[in-house]
Amino acid sequence: MYERKIEKEYSCGIEITSEIIGGKWKPTLINLIHSGIIRPSDLQRAMPAASRRALNIQLNELQEHGIIEKKIYPVLPPKVEYTLTDFGNCLLPITLAMEEWGNKYSDHFKKLLELKKGTDHK
Repeated sequence: MYERKIEKEYSCGIEITSEIIGGKWKPTLINLIHSGIIRPSDLQRAMPAASRRALNIQLNELQEHGIIEKKIYPVLPPKVEYTLTDFGNCLLPITLAMEEWGNKYSDHFKKLLELKKGTDHK
């Protein structure tokens, strides 16, 4: 994991939560693993906009924070599966609420983006 020159203090719960699930793909990874998509190649297919490197970094960070477990099977070719830990399962209300909120307000958000595009081209 990246080591900072100036350590964070984590003086409030939002800072801790952001440290653990803050990342472009982390909440989506948590929800996908919860839904049964557990192989790295399946996660990549479910998230084509994410590079393999970005997914690996975020999966490693989730593993270091104890949110997911990585199981490597001793077969050739190597088989890897991810599962949520009990600690990771306690994040589901947060990530599922994020998904629900995003779905509910996606039309509103897309309209705002279109308005912004229209004003940027003037």
